[in-house]
Amino acid sequence: MAGWRRKVVGVVRLGRLGVHIVSGVFTIWSRFDRLSHAERNREVERWAGQMLRHAGVELQVLGPVPSQGPLLLVANHLSWLDIPAIHASKHCRFVSKSDVKAWPVIGSLASAAGTLFIERTSRRDAMRTVTRMEEAIRSGDMVAIFPEGTTGDGSELLPFHANLLQAAIAAESAVQPLGLCFYDKRTGQMSRAPSYVGDESLLGSIWRTVTAPPLVAQLRYGVPQDAQGRNRRDWSDALHGEVDRLRQVQVQR
Repeated sequence: MAGWRRKVVGVVRLGRLGVHIVSGVFTIWSRFDRLSHAERNREVERWAGQMLRHAGVELQVLGPVPSQGPLLLVANHLSWLDIPAIHASKHCRFVSKSDVKAWPVIGSLASAAGTLFIERTSRRDAMRTVTRMEEAIRSGDMVAIFPEGTTGDGSELLPFHANLLQAAIAAESAVQPLGLCFYDKRTGQMSRAPSYVGDESLLGSIWRTVTAPPLVAQLRYGVPQDAQGRNRRDWSDALHGEVDRLRQVQVQR
């Protein structure tokens, strides 16, 4: 596609994304409180799937998608699109930094989706978050974390922080590894268009995404596993290896 045509497509996609985000906020304000728990989950999944389509991203899901909790999902982190992609596959409650709660519009959407917020610089708040995660898991929720603690550029998987894994150990819950990647649908090669890392701006990442050739967000779910007597650090190391394997592009023809 010629450069100018990509820009036109990008502008159209940006417009659709803007309208879609506003519609999501309107849904939260107007009727979200009247929905049942299951209806809210389906609404989040539907909204997230539409967001991907408006951005020009196809969703591809491989492996055993969990049907329900109690469960902890552990995934790698690449982009602002990671959460919508996972929500489109299956609603879960994410753990996110507390700053997000104060963001205009995004904070409202995250809160409505059941996000658990954590102040990463506070050890006391981390302990509080582990307790809240344990309670959510015990109540039957699926909770999802990005144990890298930040986004990576996709070239390698960053080390995992093991602290939040304690919630699954305390709740005696299974943990399911999940590998995420974005690839160019034409070439089958990994794409960095949606990346949001380091000094990259969110607007720049969004613009690269909406003007990119057709993209695929691939989610590969691994097999759920129990602690089997491992402490959180040993279990975290094992999960790191599995997520690293799952995040590699596997093109489906």
